[in-house]
Amino acid sequence: MNFPIWPEQASTFATEVDNIAYVLIGLTIFFTVAVMLALMFFAIRYRRGAKVDRSNPVHTSHTLELAWSVPPLIIALGVFAWSVVPYASVYNPPKDADEVYVIGKRWMWHLQHADTGIRENNELHIPINRATKLTIISQDVIHGFYVPEFRVKRDAIPGYYNTCWFQPTKVGKYFLFCTEYCGTNHSQMGGWVYVMSAADYAQWEKQKGRKSGSFEAKATTPADEGEALFRQYGCGNCHTATDTARAPSLVGLYGKERTFTDGSKVPADRNYLRKAIIMPENTLLKGYGTVTRMPSYKDLSEDDINQLIAYIQSLGAVTSAPKVATTDTTSAATPSSRGAQPTRNLP
Repeated sequence: MNFPIWPEQASTFATEVDNIAYVLIGLTIFFTVAVMLALMFFAIRYRRGAKVDRSNPVHTSHTLELAWSVPPLIIALGVFAWSVVPYASVYNPPKDADEVYVIGKRWMWHLQHADTGIRENNELHIPINRATKLTIISQDVIHGFYVPEFRVKRDAIPGYYNTCWFQPTKVGKYFLFCTEYCGTNHSQMGGWVYVMSAADYAQWEKQKGRKSGSFEAKATTPADEGEALFRQYGCGNCHTATDTARAPSLVGLYGKERTFTDGSKVPADRNYLRKAIIMPENTLLKGYGTVTRMPSYKDLSEDDINQLIAYIQSLGAVTSAPKVATTDTTSAATPSSRGAQPTRNLP
């Protein structure tokens, strides 16, 4: 009967995480047995009625206290230092990682590939031996994205983008769990991660990258969808290719430091941009807000916000000032006029 004690090791993180677990289990067993044996020895040796020398009892022994305090402290610090390496690494994806946007919602996972625009529900198809970065957020309550075989788990938090990454090392089908109790159908919130060979993934990507009903029409990227939303909501009326008295330009904005009216500064990352879209009154920049104020777009879905941020990222990838999409379709930016597609791991 196939009943593995551990989940299969299917990512570059799995071996290191398991080694740490083995050491922790071994240390737990060692100290449990050592304490139990000492307890049994003293209980038998000094039981009532035993003929032993009880004169001059020792009430304090600094040597003994140091012996049971210092070695465990050194061991604990060593395990901590060892564990920090994979813990820090899983949240710092390589710059060439394929990015996937993940939205947790009761009770499903919605995913979109950043480079192709392919969307999936409760499924994720990825190629073997290529790093995949997840940009995760929740639409309602806290969820937990967890694939045991990859030894990777990251919470999907409402209103905040989390990231993690992994690199699969084995072709296969792996179960995707939600590890945070999220309501009535929590136990049904799951899915599958399909790790495919390079050739199979290329074929899958070719088929799924085309819109249904038109074999020749390819799926649009998140940046393209964000550009359409940018036009739809008239964002180009204020945010043009250059800074104006009405609003700052979005060209090259992503990753830049922004200064608020109170003098505080933050980088223009995904979390800043999301907050600026849905709560602009809380992100007023120095020098703005006196002429006009941006309306709130808090009714946008997390998916729409993702697309808008992807478009803003794409504006930061060009080498010269591009045309920014406006409500006037004759002067609106096209993918070619916008310049390069968004880089996948801007700072």
